[in-house]
Formats: sequence, C-alpha cells, structure tokens
Amino acid sequence: MVGLSGKRCVVLGGGGFIGTNLRVALQKAGAVVTGYGRRPRFAVEAGKWVDGDFADREAMAHAIAGATHVFHLIGSADPGQSNLDPGLDARTHVPASIAVLEACRDANVEKLLFLSSGGTVYRPGLPLPIAEDAPTDPISAYGIGKLTVEKYCALFRRLFGLDTVVLRIANPYGPFQCPHRGQGFVAKLLYRALNGEPVQIWGDGQIVRDYVYVDDVIQAILAAAVRHGQVEPINVGSGVGRSLRDVVLDVERLLERRIDVSFEVGRAADTPANVLDIRRAVVELDWAPRQPWINGLRLTHDWLITA
Repeated sequence: MVGLSGKRCVVLGGGGFIGTNLRVALQKAGAVVTGYGRRPRFAVEAGKWVDGDFADREAMAHAIAGATHVFHLIGSADPGQSNLDPGLDARTHVPASIAVLEACRDANVEKLLFLSSGGTVYRPGLPLPIAEDAPTDPISAYGIGKLTVEKYCALFRRLFGLDTVVLRIANPYGPFQCPHRGQGFVAKLLYRALNGEPVQIWGDGQIVRDYVYVDDVIQAILAAAVRHGQVEPINVGSGVGRSLRDVVLDVERLLERRIDVSFEVGRAADTPANVLDIRRAVVELDWAPRQPWINGLRLTHDWLITA
C-alpha cells in the first residue's frame, strides 16, 4: 500500500489470527515488519519475529524503539470467560496497554493503531446497525478493558500529540483463525463439522453477529495506518447480521452435510445482537468490505483442510 513502503511496523500480538494476516499484508506492502508476542501458531514469511510477553515492559519498549507504526492487537481473555475474573483486564491488559502508549510516545512513533472490539463495547439492546456515537456500556470485563484502552489512546493524543487510531472490529473470520479457542465461531464450526464433531452453542442460536472476512479487516487497518487526522473510533464490520443458526445452516449447505449441534445455557456476557454501522469507515477510510459471505466461508474451509 502506498504510504507504508519502507515504514518500520511493529505488530504487537503478531502471532494471532489478525496479527498473522496483518504481518503478511504489511510485508507485501513493502514495510519493514517486526512481530512481537507469543510464538505464532502458524509459520509465515513476514519479517522479523520477537518472542515476548505483553507484561514485559522493557522488552516491549525495546521492540517498539525505532518503529514508525505500531499495531496494538494484543488482547486478553475472550469475552465469554472474562467475567469469571472481572479484575483481570484492569490488573494486566490495561496497565500493559498504557505501557505501550508510553513506549510509543517516548519513541516518537508516527502512528499507533489499537484494535478494539465493536462487538463488546456498546450497550446491549441498541437499534441496529450500531454507529460509533452510540452509548458504550459493556456487559463484559473484556469490553470494559477495550473501552478503557480506547480512552487512554484519546488521552495520549491530547496530552502528548501521539497519533492514535481506534478501530472497533466486529467478528472477523478467515485463514489463520485457530478453531480451538473460545473466540471464532466460524472457524470452530467449520473445523468440527469437517471432523464430524458436535458443535456447542451457548443459548438458543438466535444471537446475531456481524461477521467480516479477515482480508477486509486487514484492508481497513492498512487504510487507517496511512490516514491522517482521524480522532474518532471507526467501526469495521460487514454491516450485516447473521444468527448462529443461520451460520450453521450456511455451513451445512457449503459442506452438504448435517451438523450435530447442542444448545447450552446462554452466557450473561453475550450481547443478544450486534451489527455495526460502517458508514464512517466508508467515508473516512474509503473502505468497504468486499468478500461475499459464502465465498469467505469457502476460503476459510479451504484453508482449514490444508492447515
């Protein structure tokens, strides 16, 4: 992408789902890429890798030193589990994120991009789709942690002139998403269906989510990385809602087989419906999702059978 060639880009959490895809894309754009975090699950040719812990402030600051762009993708516990220890984010993720901001300020980083959660920061029960100026009232500790870091990004922009951009990502899916974690319903569903295993759904399957293909998310991130002057959070999603039952039916059609589904008691941290209004991204980033839903499922399926 024009504007990133030759830039020194550090991807914190670069071994995860979005981080792996982002490192590959940055490499293709001509950036000098460094990934930092836990060792990647999937090996890709995408610049330098540094094993490091999010809590190791010295190591993280060392990785950030000399960077022009920092992409903060490191997350905490998944939303469904975060309320089991509500203070975990406040003790770990939030202080470590402040340390990232301090390191970026001290290193005179050109831009910090923070990936927040469009699925957890908003108040439940809002009219759909949800715009960025809608009330934020998270019902999970995960969402509270994300929103808190958003506020610190804004504070560092005001106090120190650090150019920060917040992207509120919906429910991404696609290649390099691990099917064995709490998050990532599409990857988990496809993997279990391919292996003839039953699929567990929390609740009655009527929960609605906004699924966006990972390549579309990456293009939004790259567009934000070269955008100057953006100060408000930006939603990144498909703008279309699908229930869990609908997703199961679509995967059954794709695979031409039935899937054994069990419905469990719903979780209090699960927002009943979440679909993002993406008009700000269209205007500010000149971006829109391009991958059709069924084709995205097919591409994810094809990756899973070769991973």
